Amino acid sequence: MPDSASFDPRLAALGLTGPVVMAPMAGITDRPFRDLVGRFGAGLMVSEMVASREMVEAKPSVRTRAELGLGQGTAVQIAGRDPVWMARAASMLADRGARLIDINMGCPAKKVTGGLSGSALLRDHDHALRLIEAVVKAVDVPVTLKTRLGWDDDTRDTAALAARAEGAGIRMLTIHGRTRCQFYKGRADWAAIRPIVEAVTIPVLANGDVVDAATARAALSASGAAGVMVGRGIRGRPWACAAIGADLTGGTPVRAPDGAALLDLVRGHHDAMLSFYGAELGGRVARKHLGWYMDHAGTPPGMRRRVLTASAGGVAPLLADALAARLRVAA
Repeated sequence: MPDSASFDPRLAALGLTGPVVMAPMAGITDRPFRDLVGRFGAGLMVSEMVASREMVEAKPSVRTRAELGLGQGTAVQIAGRDPVWMARAASMLADRGARLIDINMGCPAKKVTGGLSGSALLRDHDHALRLIEAVVKAVDVPVTLKTRLGWDDDTRDTAALAARAEGAGIRMLTIHGRTRCQFYKGRADWAAIRPIVEAVTIPVLANGDVVDAATARAALSASGAAGVMVGRGIRGRPWACAAIGADLTGGTPVRAPDGAALLDLVRGHHDAMLSFYGAELGGRVARKHLGWYMDHAGTPPGMRRRVLTASAGGVAPLLADALAARLRVAA
């Protein structure tokens, strides 16, 4: 667990600037949001999951997910089931400036596991290792792996996979404290991550239900992990990674913005989404983020409905301003 003045040197050796990493989340951790999180500070940011073959074949929506942004520390997460496509995508992304390549072996979504990708690879460790070996061989940047405790409660065997992954060249692991069959139900079992930590010498991040400094400390204590990855806890709170990291390492406290500062944040995020995606798509993408800001701040229901039922043309900047002017984040 990080002491009051530093964090695990194994993480620093990988280029991380702190023990708190922003998780990859489809449809959320796009370039505008990563740029915003990066301005507050995070040990590392991870892109949305990128389908390897579609990345190589230049599918526009997939390449959009891999936009690296302002040059902040960004890992790009790739998924797939074919070593050739995985290696080619990894090489392409490393050439474009990805700080790390992260392999997804944890996504529980049926459309991913049905294609024998994501957490489906927990059912075939030999094939998982072939993918890892291909990616490690293809790039010079560090390769990391994100996965889960196992496929289900009867096959919690990720410690064995972790040891083999380290032997194949994986430099860091992130373990979500649930099985694939749990999806996101129940509570993350941080203690079940400890046997995986003990099976390897590389750093491990604990993931699942980490939303603030208190849960981060509890996850680190139960798991013995070197750091934490924060996912759903940053929705509507792009400062959360920086705030948790400062608390863990004894850094300068990060205050949640309010008043004029929050007004500027919401307006800037809204404008960045419109610029990045175009007015129509950007307006649709903006709704969920504005909704999360409102959920966090306790904005009146009437205002929330106006945003979430806006027409397909998108949320007008004036409406975003009106929303932001009423946001007040609880201390």
